Amino acid sequence: MNKATLASDKPKIGMISLGCAKNLVDAEIMLGSVLQRGMEITSSADDADVLVINTCAFIDSAKEESIEAILEAHQQRGLNKRPHQKLIVSGCMSQRFARELHNELPEVDAFIGLDQVSQLGEIVEQIVSRPCRLRNGTDESETHALLFPDTRPTYIPDYDTPRFRLTPAHSAYVKIAEGCNHPCSFCVIPQMRGKHRSRQPRSVLAEIRSLVAEGVREINLISQDTTYYGMDLWDAKAGPRQPVDSNRGPTLVSLLREIQEIQGEFWVRLLYTHPAHWSDELIRTIAECDKVARYIDIPLQHIDESMLGRMRRETSRAHIEDLVPKLRAGIPGVTLRTTFIVGFPGETDAEFETLLDFIRRGRFERLGVFKYSQEEGSRAAMMSAQVPEKIKNSRYRAAMAIQQCIAHEIAREKIGSELKLLVDQPHVARSEGDAPDVDARVVLSDAAAVGEFIRRTIVGSRGYDLLA
Repeated sequence: MNKATLASDKPKIGMISLGCAKNLVDAEIMLGSVLQRGMEITSSADDADVLVINTCAFIDSAKEESIEAILEAHQQRGLNKRPHQKLIVSGCMSQRFARELHNELPEVDAFIGLDQVSQLGEIVEQIVSRPCRLRNGTDESETHALLFPDTRPTYIPDYDTPRFRLTPAHSAYVKIAEGCNHPCSFCVIPQMRGKHRSRQPRSVLAEIRSLVAEGVREINLISQDTTYYGMDLWDAKAGPRQPVDSNRGPTLVSLLREIQEIQGEFWVRLLYTHPAHWSDELIRTIAECDKVARYIDIPLQHIDESMLGRMRRETSRAHIEDLVPKLRAGIPGVTLRTTFIVGFPGETDAEFETLLDFIRRGRFERLGVFKYSQEEGSRAAMMSAQVPEKIKNSRYRAAMAIQQCIAHEIAREKIGSELKLLVDQPHVARSEGDAPDVDARVVLSDAAAVGEFIRRTIVGSRGYDLLA
């Protein structure tokens, strides 16, 4: 993280941000708000007058990581490394469990929700004059923590919302929508992030134009369901703000075609799409727009019909079996990334074998596997026949072993081809088929300029990675 050199009497703000890219954008907005108030950002927790832990609560392991980060930050205060430091907890865990966390972690000075991400600067000003909340430290003040989350969030950023980008200068995430309307039985995201709400196209386009003008080469479009973008943009009096066909796809189609017209050399990547909302027109648009990466992130979660029903995925095995080859045929050279859940309540050996067979046949270029996490408040958490952890682990290993072989084979098939690459480090780049942080990389024998596009011949592979 960069440092901003500002007035010395202003508090220094540090941040530990956990979780997904959507959470990262929230962190950038929070830091933008503190800069706007004339404060300084520091990358050192020890130097911070106020430390923000931006939490994730997607699955159990993410919640555990978030709690550990909070306790570690408080412990450092208790060891007198930073006894007067204020501690703020933000993000999904704070949004959903603020009151419970307040009872368990009284040393935290403030819990803020997702509606307050653009107000962090103001909140910091409210707490800097308050005594530190140390359980066994030098200050035993009874001052109550500030609690902000109380309703489901409705906030969504605009193109001119101040942000302090935490990604490399050449790559950025653009949040085109927030929230989710899907009823997936394993998921509590709608409870944490609220209903789906799209940004206006003009706002998204203004932000992308600004980023491209700054030299950004990669735009990653993100939301809980990118393919749902625009379906909520309806004015009852004026009618739909954009034309909508029977598949309701053209709202995203229109956005992509307008992005295609933006001047500059860059690619735009679609992350977090839902299989239920793909249309022929969307497939055709990606194929026709050369600035749209031939890369589809489409979490499928399972393929067995009974499992899809229990997961409430709003799609069927037949639809998925038809969609995957349609994507490959309609977008030549496309890279498909997906994720699956193993060990969902009631998953039988036969249903799991159906999934393994689909993984073998699908030959996805990028694939991840989650072990089902029993999320409090979800429908699936109350289902009978919860699968033992030992079986989840075994199924995870079996699925990933198959995918590892497939991925290594696909990597070897790239040898001899010439690829367009975006350089992340002098000797490390990514292809069009590799999203930041989650996918493979290309190791360069000869250094290249960071943030630039290059063309290199693939000469070998090493596991998931390519050598060029």
